[in-house]
Amino acid sequence: MKKKKFSASVNASAGAASNPDQIADALKKDVKMSAFTFDGPYPVSSARDLLDNMYCADNGRYFETPVSFYGLARSMGLSPWHESALYFKRNVLTGCFIPHRLLSRQAFSAFALDWFVFGNGYLEMRRNRLGGQMGFRHSLAKYTRRGSDLDNYWFVEQWQAEHQFTPGSVCHVLNPDIHQEVYGLPEYMSALLAAALSHAADSFRKLYYDNGSHAGCIVYVGAGQIDDKSMEAVKNTLTGARGRGAFKNLLLHAPGGGKDGVQILPFSQITAKDEFVNIKGVSRDDMLAAHRVPPQLMGAMPEGNGSFGDIEKAARVYAINELTPTMEALKHVNEWLGEEVIRFNPYALLEQPK
Repeated sequence: MKKKKFSASVNASAGAASNPDQIADALKKDVKMSAFTFDGPYPVSSARDLLDNMYCADNGRYFETPVSFYGLARSMGLSPWHESALYFKRNVLTGCFIPHRLLSRQAFSAFALDWFVFGNGYLEMRRNRLGGQMGFRHSLAKYTRRGSDLDNYWFVEQWQAEHQFTPGSVCHVLNPDIHQEVYGLPEYMSALLAAALSHAADSFRKLYYDNGSHAGCIVYVGAGQIDDKSMEAVKNTLTGARGRGAFKNLLLHAPGGGKDGVQILPFSQITAKDEFVNIKGVSRDDMLAAHRVPPQLMGAMPEGNGSFGDIEKAARVYAINELTPTMEALKHVNEWLGEEVIRFNPYALLEQPK
């Protein structure tokens, strides 16, 4: 690791974390003051794709998706609030579904989950040699691509050969997007940053405990009798003692720095603890707002002595505003086939008591 030579202006800002008088005296006595930091690389991701202006690129056989469906699949597990909301909506919808000879409850459950996660649902109609209907089979939206002619569909896995479905055999139900009409998109796109933030907060918390419940420190060495070999040993020790990508430690060497030649100055710990709770609360609210699921239906606990209100009333409002429109959207399968395959029982809490 290379030494970084600090000017007086840089050292002045570093001195704010320690004793300003000691830093100033050290600068006067030895201008070769240096500082070292120990940290790893950080991955950088953006919500905007560099090829966003292409929307859905056509490779000659099928259209690419407007966003990475692999990324959407991975994002499902970033936060328990995000994942639980998706499963909650799928479970409520599946509970109302009436099985049909052409569409089993299990196939519909997978179809509905894809619609909520990816904004696209695919059902393939299998036929016998005489052309008779054998029933719908669910095709994973993560790997299903729409053909360049918009009528044919492909099943594309990175480790297997591409498979083209029989023309006219795939029913595609999409959640419309404002930028393109080839694929649908889920309605929670604006909450992905909140889910990533919640995941980062959880990772920080785990590393905080793995690091011994402290958030790094400044090791200030001002004793002039410490030679370069000893300083190198200190640097190696700090580097080896640091948890995996956990927290940043700063080694500050100022020969002839005055009294208290070696000091360990911990960073603020209380702030790290408080910010974790605040970030988790704010990111949770953002995700629930994007999914439009009442918090009491998600098992959220109100803060303090507050209350979320009547859970049954919240469930009825959710069923009217969210569940019913979703049921109607998925009935596109009936229009495509010309037969009422997707049917639903009324939501239990919407039935009028006798």
